[in-house]
Amino acid sequence: MTYILGIETSCDETAAAVVIDGTTIASNIIASQIDLHAQYGGVFPEAASRAHVEAIGLVVEESMRDAGIDFNRVDAIAVTRGPGLVGSLLVGINYAKGLALASGKPLLGINHLEGHVYSLWLTQPYREVRFPVVVLLVSGGHTELLLMRDHGDYERLGGTLDDAAGEAFDKVGRMLGLPFPGGPNIERAAMHGNSAAYDFPRAMLRDDSYDFSFSGLKTAVMREATVSSGLRRGEKGMQVRSDISVNDVAASFQRAVISVLAEKTVRAANEHKATEILLAGGVSANQALRLAIRQSSELPVRYPPLNLCTDNGAMIAAAAYYRLQNGLKDDLFALDARPMWPLNNETYMG
Repeated sequence: MTYILGIETSCDETAAAVVIDGTTIASNIIASQIDLHAQYGGVFPEAASRAHVEAIGLVVEESMRDAGIDFNRVDAIAVTRGPGLVGSLLVGINYAKGLALASGKPLLGINHLEGHVYSLWLTQPYREVRFPVVVLLVSGGHTELLLMRDHGDYERLGGTLDDAAGEAFDKVGRMLGLPFPGGPNIERAAMHGNSAAYDFPRAMLRDDSYDFSFSGLKTAVMREATVSSGLRRGEKGMQVRSDISVNDVAASFQRAVISVLAEKTVRAANEHKATEILLAGGVSANQALRLAIRQSSELPVRYPPLNLCTDNGAMIAAAAYYRLQNGLKDDLFALDARPMWPLNNETYMG
């Protein structure tokens, strides 16, 4: 059995996990910073970095303790190299370098996006993935459509040209006076709203590309739901119209986002003869998105359990396992942070 310690500090979760053979989680510890950043209505990068410094040692120690092993049993150490907030990335990278140097274990720098893809390999009971697959990766910082032909063989089909889907959820949630993070709170509000109440725009839905755009949708919501003065005041001073239903706006906004994501994902899967559709990233936790894609496609649809949708160390360790199997590892002293790092075949080779 191969034991890999995975460390993730790309944004606002300090996470570490031990994964066996790329598929079985022995431990998975996450220190969330949601309460810290809620007061700002979004992630405050400098505060995130400081929180990582304070938490990382304890998080790694707890992950090793929960796994019931010491560093003599660890076969490799994996850490998120990018993309992400540079200060946050450096905390994890430098800590992982210290561990690798002290233990003599190989170190692997993992692309955060690839980590999210490999959260699908951790679903239990384990079921082998048959390639090729189309992956919809949706989170607060990324919206990407990928064709994955094999381990390490990625083709980016398209992505957002402006706001990521999760970013749009957070910004619209803030407009409506909902707590941070916006995604789960908009989803809760939408359950009690009429999704046909507002006909919000669905940008780039009918073109031939696999790209997305959500900034115009965000602006349309702002124009519909907010005014220069009103009787209700949302979080951080955003003024919400007193005559609207927040639940209806949330439901209509969510429907517009999901319709574009689902239609383009299913079209990509059909055109590239995928065997199944994979959903990953924080927004993949959205139940309406999961349902929409299942109802729109005859292909199997796979998504991670809710606890693996957000950032975690287990997905980083899982991705590292397949790189290690191919004999890949990184130079301890040359490994650096890559805040902007697309996922493609060159990424896989380091």
